Amino acid sequence: MKIILMRHGQAEDESRPDSARQLTEYGQQQAAQTADYIMAHYTPDYFVVSPYDRAQQTLAQLQKHAPNVAAVVQDNITPSDDAHAALAELGNIEAECLVVVCHMSIVANLASLLTGNSPESFSLAEARVFEMEFVLAGMANEIDRFVPVQPY
Repeated sequence: MKIILMRHGQAEDESRPDSARQLTEYGQQQAAQTADYIMAHYTPDYFVVSPYDRAQQTLAQLQKHAPNVAAVVQDNITPSDDAHAALAELGNIEAECLVVVCHMSIVANLASLLTGNSPESFSLAEARVFEMEFVLAGMANEIDRFVPVQPY
């Protein structure tokens, strides 16, 4: 199975509550680039997303390509949530190619748990692809990553 971990695109400043922050125009472009890459190279069969607005807006770019793929909101993948609990919940999902759209720092901590390596920061709208037999800490190999290019 594959798990694709994706961080949301650039969000507006913190003038709103964190959960209500929206993607900027640039953040929408970043999310669209990453969605294009994922959908050109992989065939997701399940989407999981944070309840925060900017993650939902990032997922919407993926759903433009795959409107019939099931999507579920997972409440414990917000920025400061516990990655162990989040991974345990993700492990209950039956999918061949699962895309998870969430935030720093939980996205880095999830990647770290999957591979057993130290956490490494994700760029905005970055996606990393992990392959494993089943979801278990330390059992995954990173096989691909994509970072959207900045406009000139």
